[in-house]
Amino acid sequence: MATSLPARGTHLNAINTMLSAIGESPTTQSILDAGSSADVVMAKQILDEVNKEVQAQGWHFNTEYEVEFTPDDGDKHIVLGTDIARIDLAPAHENGLDVIVKHTSGEYRLYDKKDKTYEFENDVEATVVYFYDFIYLPHAAQHYITIKASRVYQDRVVGSQLHHKFMQTDELRALADLKDWEGETADHSIFDSLSTFRVIKRGSVNT
Repeated sequence: MATSLPARGTHLNAINTMLSAIGESPTTQSILDAGSSADVVMAKQILDEVNKEVQAQGWHFNTEYEVEFTPDDGDKHIVLGTDIARIDLAPAHENGLDVIVKHTSGEYRLYDKKDKTYEFENDVEATVVYFYDFIYLPHAAQHYITIKASRVYQDRVVGSQLHHKFMQTDELRALADLKDWEGETADHSIFDSLSTFRVIKRGSVNT
């Protein structure tokens, strides 16, 4: 028997949940698109803020491994897309590099702190955490982000401590659901941890 997946949420669904948290009436897509309501604009800004904050932590759904980046043939720079939240070199490909993302000349580029240069001679392989649009996230992530954004919205607009406590309980429950989903889909082991891998790697070198 086939099972149906939960419907993906939309920005409008999430914002209406946020508005309900402060006792406001639901809005419409046309008002959201026009930005004609201050409450709706603020809710959208907070939703986007929380969405990025949560995704930047790195989850199974937005993390890719062994992603290759090739230096430009001309200046040898590696220009990154604006959808990258975090990047970390694969341990086996560090080769003495200490890489971070820096914004320069209107673009995000890889920068080697060790040699203080944007120039790379070879391809770089890394683990990448991406930012995705809210509508493309799995249901568990959408639900947690919506509940967390609702709590933040209520705190900033109303500031009721009583509502804060109730919403914080809902937020913790939604986070637990997301972590359960993560555990079921990611099949993590201790060796998935970058810090664990490095400890093991150092140990093997010293033996």
